[in-house]
Amino acid sequence: MQQETTEKTALPRFFTLEMFMFTVAVLSGLVLIWSSVSPYRSIAVLIVAGIVFTLSLVIVIRLLMDPDSVRARQSDAMLRLASQTLDCMKEGMTSEAAQRICQLLLPSTAAIAVAVTDKDHILGYAGYEEADNPSGSVIRTHATHATLSDGRGRILFTPEEIGFPSGSSTIQAAIIVPLVVGRTVEGTLKFYYRRARHISETQKSIAEGFGQLLSTQMAASALEEQTKLATSMELKALQSQINPHFLFNTINTIASLIRTNPEKARILLREFAVFYRRTLEDSTDLILFAREMEQTKRYFTFEIARFGEDRVAMEVDIEPDVDDMMVPPFLIQPLVENAVRHAMPSEGKLTISVTGQVKGDDVIVCVADDGVGMTEEARLNILHPESSTGCGIAVKNVHDRICGYFGSDTHMEVESELGVGTKVTLVLIGGAKREY
Repeated sequence: MQQETTEKTALPRFFTLEMFMFTVAVLSGLVLIWSSVSPYRSIAVLIVAGIVFTLSLVIVIRLLMDPDSVRARQSDAMLRLASQTLDCMKEGMTSEAAQRICQLLLPSTAAIAVAVTDKDHILGYAGYEEADNPSGSVIRTHATHATLSDGRGRILFTPEEIGFPSGSSTIQAAIIVPLVVGRTVEGTLKFYYRRARHISETQKSIAEGFGQLLSTQMAASALEEQTKLATSMELKALQSQINPHFLFNTINTIASLIRTNPEKARILLREFAVFYRRTLEDSTDLILFAREMEQTKRYFTFEIARFGEDRVAMEVDIEPDVDDMMVPPFLIQPLVENAVRHAMPSEGKLTISVTGQVKGDDVIVCVADDGVGMTEEARLNILHPESSTGCGIAVKNVHDRICGYFGSDTHMEVESELGVGTKVTLVLIGGAKREY
């Protein structure tokens, strides 16, 4: 709605003035004609109508021919077209996106056909002989293959240069622009013309400009895909890190309970199976925060079984709105696991508290412990990419993924004091109002 309002208020001023002066010219012209043919003509009316008609016509012509106005209209049209083109590529250069782009570009050029290809096939085609060039068709023209091979744009003025037999096609000229991602040619953007003289400097600029625009957007889509892949690989790495970490300890704990407390051993074994199944299942983009806490609590039952209730405890205080929030998986469990691994005192009890609350549009999640704490140097280095400790790897992984999902303003705060404990705070900017 805001965008529509902005577009309406941003209409060029010259457009309104043109329409007004054109209306005045038409009205004064009608008065002039009526006064000329009327038997009761008035010289004064004729003079006034003639002056008004002449002045308004001159102003309309001046506005239409004004270079600044012409450039403004052309720039506005190209910017709107570029915006629509980028909207089509939200999912990358798919065949649907390519077809829509061709349909958008065709009426804005002197071309009779526009095509987009990948390295081997036509992705989209609009205009002359569209039915004969469906998406998925193999590229046939040697000029297109040449551009894909050497990465150079081509302006072709004969059918033979394009790759058509002489006189066999209505298409007589073409512009072929490579679509480049990095240093690799991933496709082409092609404009076909009925006559060579239709290829003007404006047509060349449009072809080159939109070729660069599509290339940039394809590169951005590829980068986004790589980022998602990297995030997925980090998640898989985290899963594999979690899986073997306490595997043998838990199995040994269950084995020892089989003799002393078979019922508890049976319950733990069942929970252990559920825990690992959930660990493998939770590789989707988002899960409920309540599910993340459920898995964290299940993990902690094994640590209680291992160390005993007199050595470890966990307190949870999560607001209902936070429980209903969608988050990336494996946010809280790694932090709790780190506390057990690195904060456990040699004597006494380690208590870990997990809290979650909504503050305005943001969500604040804290994992705190009253353990051994860490030095200031260790605290400052915990998010360093080269951190080689298990603590650093897990914490940085959580930090990177919350920033990836909630934006760069989202951050993690780590407070710690030797002998007092450590507190890790996740500040999820906009988490409370985020729609999924």
